[in-house]
Amino acid sequence: MDELERAIILAHDPSSDPALRSQALAFCTGVRTSGNPFDVVHRCLDLLLRSPHAPVLFWSLQSLHDSIVASYSCFPPSTLPSLRSSLLSLFSGPLSSPSTPPFLKNKLAQCITALIRIEYPAIWPTVLIDLIPNLNLQPPAGPTLSDMFARVLVVLDDDLLSQDYPRSPAELADAMRVKDAMRTQCISQVVRHWFDATTLYRISYPSVAAAVLDAAGRHITWIDIGLVANDAFLPLLFDLAISPVTVSGLRLAAAGCLQSIILKRMDWRPKISLLRSLNLNRVFSLEPGLLIKLASLVTTYASETLECYRKLGSSDPDGASSLELLEASLPSVFYVTENCQEDEVDPTFVFDFLSNYVSTMKNPSEKQLLYLGQILRVIRSQMSYHQTYRSSLDVLDKIGKEEEDQMAEHRKDLFSIFRGICRVAPDATQMFIRSMLMSSLSSPGESDVEDAEVALTMLYRYGETLSEEGIRKGFGHLHELVPMLLMARFSCHKHRLVALVYLETVTKYMKFVQENTQYVPHLLGAFLDERGLHHSNIYVSRRAGYLFMKAVKLLKTKLVPYLDSLLQSLQDTVAVFTRLDWANKDVKLSGTEDGSQIFEAVGLLIGMEDVPAEKQSNYLAALLNPLCQQMELVLSDAKVERIDETSTKALNLQQIIVALNALSKGFNERLVMSSRPAIGAMFKQTLDLVLRVLSIFPNVKPLRSKITSFLHRMIDILGLSIFPCLAMALKQLLVDNEVKDMVDFLLLVNQMISKFKTSVGSILEEVYPDIASRAFLILSQDAFQACPGGTTEELRELQELQKLLYTFLHVMASNDLSYVFIAPNCRQHLDSVMQLLLYTSCSHKDMQLRKACVQIFIKLIKDWCGNPSSEDKLPGFRSFVIDKFAPNCCLYSVLDKSFDFRDANTLLLFSEIMTAQKVMYEKFRDEFVINFVSKNLSTVHCPQDMAEQYYQKLQDNDLKALRSFYQSLIENLRHKQNGSLVFR
Repeated sequence: MDELERAIILAHDPSSDPALRSQALAFCTGVRTSGNPFDVVHRCLDLLLRSPHAPVLFWSLQSLHDSIVASYSCFPPSTLPSLRSSLLSLFSGPLSSPSTPPFLKNKLAQCITALIRIEYPAIWPTVLIDLIPNLNLQPPAGPTLSDMFARVLVVLDDDLLSQDYPRSPAELADAMRVKDAMRTQCISQVVRHWFDATTLYRISYPSVAAAVLDAAGRHITWIDIGLVANDAFLPLLFDLAISPVTVSGLRLAAAGCLQSIILKRMDWRPKISLLRSLNLNRVFSLEPGLLIKLASLVTTYASETLECYRKLGSSDPDGASSLELLEASLPSVFYVTENCQEDEVDPTFVFDFLSNYVSTMKNPSEKQLLYLGQILRVIRSQMSYHQTYRSSLDVLDKIGKEEEDQMAEHRKDLFSIFRGICRVAPDATQMFIRSMLMSSLSSPGESDVEDAEVALTMLYRYGETLSEEGIRKGFGHLHELVPMLLMARFSCHKHRLVALVYLETVTKYMKFVQENTQYVPHLLGAFLDERGLHHSNIYVSRRAGYLFMKAVKLLKTKLVPYLDSLLQSLQDTVAVFTRLDWANKDVKLSGTEDGSQIFEAVGLLIGMEDVPAEKQSNYLAALLNPLCQQMELVLSDAKVERIDETSTKALNLQQIIVALNALSKGFNERLVMSSRPAIGAMFKQTLDLVLRVLSIFPNVKPLRSKITSFLHRMIDILGLSIFPCLAMALKQLLVDNEVKDMVDFLLLVNQMISKFKTSVGSILEEVYPDIASRAFLILSQDAFQACPGGTTEELRELQELQKLLYTFLHVMASNDLSYVFIAPNCRQHLDSVMQLLLYTSCSHKDMQLRKACVQIFIKLIKDWCGNPSSEDKLPGFRSFVIDKFAPNCCLYSVLDKSFDFRDANTLLLFSEIMTAQKVMYEKFRDEFVINFVSKNLSTVHCPQDMAEQYYQKLQDNDLKALRSFYQSLIENLRHKQNGSLVFR
């Protein structure tokens, strides 16, 4: 054993000393990379001929392969004959023996293939002929050589010939050269070897025969199809594929060759002749157990006949023939699809085939309707959960969640096929669903969970293919199906899956009930009894509450006759909500389905004017009183117990206020404050109580957020009557505000201003100083520096607050509340606000914010600056506008190259800037002209004639012409300044 051999063994020994192993690896690498490349080849060949150690043999083969690929051009020509003869010797020598590990044989095949790619056919034209073991097929050498030759062909396909992998242009050229040479020189001999070896070894060496056919299947796609699709080869392949005694590996290899023949690319008419000649009826008639083993062959054949039919059409004789072949295969396709495992047939391939088949239909014949019925059965089978997951799907544990997610993904293709069938055969689809529903309804116990879930899912998906009008009018058999659905009580209804899809399906067909009001009681029953709100599973009952709210929104007045019984049914549900311990994680669900939707539904019901006034008051009192009592109970303990946001009392108060908020959504201001003032009084009392909660617990942020949402609703429905308590509430909402709190607060104030306008002025004068100081404290000056992009939640909230602050200032100005800015107790913040507006109008990257700030300036100029004959409301503001705003915003910021006239938002900002110039001229006249036209324009080297033209346009009443001229003026100045002038 020489030094290199010992180093290789040591380097591949995981139990050796790490330091020694590292040294050994370095030594091996040095041998491979240093010196003459062919010296490496020589050493590798020497080791391959004498070493018995697998690590040494593998290292040598790998190094030999790498040298051929990377350094062939450096090999002396005189050394190449010995390289070829050595490889041939290794091919037929000990390395190919049955005892040699497969990975070594495959690596040897890679070495031979690398040389074939370089030298065949120009330099080594006989390489494949030399490898074909035709002369000696008899054992023991024959099987060994045939196996080795098959490995070479497989590697040749993988590394060069196959089109299944991305190839470089050089690789594609080499592949074409090798294929062309093989076609003209030796492919017939190769095929003859495949036939002879398979025939000889099918019984005695079936694994070798399978390897030979596996290699053959890879090359059939590019050789002359007549070499294999003939009276000699086809009977052999079919015999191996369908014989019960054929071993599994050999059967699959034979079937793979038949698939390659079927997939052979050719014109459609010859393709039909080929497919017809295969006579696959002998496969379709096999007993089921054997047919399943050939599932991939069956589906491939069906797919190819379908493709022929789609290309040729039914009016063409060959197209009609392809349809006959297709229909002969369909029963077998349906069978294997329903009964095979995923490793036996590719589901995606089959689903694509079924989808394409359905898409060929326009007006299905009777026979095609039968096939569509079979496809529906396939869909049902593929959509069904396995019963082993039944318990996990009910409690939705980790296993159940994973299975649900996987099934949702698996069903996507199935739903696509199902939609296609619904389109071409709606009646057949409806009758299929009806049959499934009837079968599930008659099944005892919980044995039919999976079938019931699929039946309801298909009915739901069918509804998705219908228009709203189709559902409303009861298209097809819906007049039978929907009542059956509404009255359905499955024996497995307690299962979460069934209950949820049932409620979703009922909701899908609510428009039918809207048109057919005789079914309203059945619809209400589905939502209110143990199938919905009273279901034992909290996920189901909460979902039922949300869906019931949607039903109420849709049906509304049609539910008035059932109001008494409906509210009685809900009484216990409402009572339970007020008694729940919301600190218990078992009652908290993610998302919006927290149970409050039932209050929104009730509010929508009792908030209708169709409900008599006295009844309406009684209904509302029955709902408000328990909720208010719960709050009173918490408040009575407030003095002796401090609560935080995670305490039970805080969480319970939050949910009660959420329920109150939801309940109020059914009422409007006209009803509450005009036609039914008693209702308004009840909400006003409730608001007073909620604001007591705020005053006692002002620092519990989640609770304060819920109270803010409730105030939004009270502003909407109580109108001006809310004013007495509004100022104090707003001040309490400003206590210890952080970014998110300030966002919520400004949304509330903006709503208040938009609704009440100048009526809210006195309240704003009280709270504006706190708003301004708090906002400027949270938003440092850096926050206004164009808001650099980011993904953190904190940055997003800061950006949102920034935008809302501008919106707040804009809403104040546009609703005639600008006097608040200059009120005595507010004026301290005026300079900061003006500097902020000026900076943003000139430099912010958000053009919409800049536009809003310009609009604010326009309104302030109109409000605060008098005409030449009258006094200004704010001394000094006129000078600020002329000296700062006019040049910086209307000239320098526009000249900056970042002001892009090709951008739509920038053009809108530009329009506002031109409006501002027009307003300034109308208000200030000569004072504006002297400063802006004579002074500012000259500083940017504006030609005198263009300045005079601008002045003339300014005096005219054509704002569009002024805007067009000013844009051309700016572009002309930019050209002269080369875009270098920026905001000063």
